[in-house]
Amino acid sequence: MNAGEAGRPLAGFEGRLEAELVKVVTERGAARPGLATVTWRRQPGPVERAAGRLLRSPGLARALVTTPSLLLPWLIASAVVLAAGAIATLGTRQPWVGLLAPVVAAAGIAYAYGPGIDPAWELSRSLAVSDRLVLLVRALAVFALDAALGLAASAASGTAVGITFGWLIPMTAVCALALAVATVSRSANAGVSAGLVGWALVILSEKAATGQFAAAVNDSALMLPYLAVAVICVAVALYATRTVRGTP
Repeated sequence: MNAGEAGRPLAGFEGRLEAELVKVVTERGAARPGLATVTWRRQPGPVERAAGRLLRSPGLARALVTTPSLLLPWLIASAVVLAAGAIATLGTRQPWVGLLAPVVAAAGIAYAYGPGIDPAWELSRSLAVSDRLVLLVRALAVFALDAALGLAASAASGTAVGITFGWLIPMTAVCALALAVATVSRSANAGVSAGLVGWALVILSEKAATGQFAAAVNDSALMLPYLAVAVICVAVALYATRTVRGTP
């Protein structure tokens, strides 16, 4: 028997073990009133089952589908903000979608994970899934969805291709900043505030220097600083989530 054949039964066993842990956490949730109970007692739906097969982890799939900023009200709010930006872009020919998308995504990232905002935070820490892995999967899912909404809004507003894709790098930097502050402070509100203030300062400084708000998303000289900020902030977020499993 080769290593791959030996590994498949082990992977299957680990998947079954994690599924049992999800059941145990669900039973724990039954003894706790509130939203966390509802979150963990419900049966997995088709999206969660598909995520479980894709991620090969029932616990990680449950953590993903309970991401606050992936729930329907949040998605509707994000779509409405970006749709308004598309309409404003059509009327003014200014890249409002590119200026709004980083803030929308940063707020979603900040509210994707952590105590005080996640109804299943305490119970999810009982699962055999690392905090960093939950953070990574949730952040990537929120970022990808908000990026898709932003691109759709940009396409609808008819902005130039350079601006349509140019704001993805600033969006990465602002999201990383919001995530780093949220994880260090253990406060989603602090993360959102940092993202909003940071992006506002960039926009205003570029307006003062060039006379154009659009410079914040189409000035190629800013791309390397954006990437540097993103790398540093991601490193800070990873450091902040290095805690040993089970600690508060």
